[in-house]
Amino acid sequence: MTTIVGTQQEAGDARERLRDERQHERAKLKVSRFDSVTSLFLALILFLGAFVLMMFIVWLLSGEPKVKAIEPIIENPPGRGENPEGFERDFEPPGAEEVEDLMEPTLADTIEAVTDAVSSVAASLTTSNTNATASTQGTGKGDSRPPGPEGEGDDIIGRWERWELTFNAKGKKDYARQLDFYNIQLAAFGGGGPNVIDMASNLSSSPKKSVNQDPKSEERLYFSWKLSNPLMQFDRQLLGEAGIAYSGRNVIRFIPSELENGLAQMEKEYCERKGKKFPHDIAKTVFESSAEGNGFAFSIVSQRYRVGR
Repeated sequence: MTTIVGTQQEAGDARERLRDERQHERAKLKVSRFDSVTSLFLALILFLGAFVLMMFIVWLLSGEPKVKAIEPIIENPPGRGENPEGFERDFEPPGAEEVEDLMEPTLADTIEAVTDAVSSVAASLTTSNTNATASTQGTGKGDSRPPGPEGEGDDIIGRWERWELTFNAKGKKDYARQLDFYNIQLAAFGGGGPNVIDMASNLSSSPKKSVNQDPKSEERLYFSWKLSNPLMQFDRQLLGEAGIAYSGRNVIRFIPSELENGLAQMEKEYCERKGKKFPHDIAKTVFESSAEGNGFAFSIVSQRYRVGR
């Protein structure tokens, strides 16, 4: 009887130990707060890594973004082939004598000019029709139309006559920044000196001078001021800072072909929105440069059309 009771007691103790061992093992397998936080961070790291890898693969497959180039708009303004020699529309004039002729006349000169109007006109016509050149004058082009194909070309007004570029500038520094932004170069030529074009770039920081020894090779469109204004003085000051003499010379601004193509496309879209024929109907287009974001941009502020078209 004693043996049976002892055996049952031992069996109960064994079951109790086994139950304790199982509970101890379950306690080891229970997820702690540390394990939960660690798992969360690990999941986030894996997600971010997969996302970055996916974006890298997309960038690698797509390559660099392709900027659509603006196709140049080719125009065929009227021309006469090679222009007859004269004293206009050339990189050579005006010479020193011509600069004096272009200066604003005094009242006495004006009265004398009115008195001798007939003889003055005759003299002008004679000069344009001869090949004679003064000692300080170049052999400029007397025809007001530019060189071009034989014949009259298309019935349009050339860009150099119908375009007007204006700038909104707070001062010389702001004006120079705009010129640099558009890659516009200031230049001076003529004046009876060497037959070269002196050009200035990098205007907003330290103007640099470059020289074109062959003016006939220059094909960029250029503009000059028609009326006196503060920006004209800025042009001369910037040329002076680049070490370029400008007194008695033509001061112009060369615009790059990319800017010219962009302005032509803008002009075309503006004209067609008005229901006009491009470029035949356009007499004048005025572009204005103003600040936009971190840079500058041209916009059309006015456009006039030819009468009777």
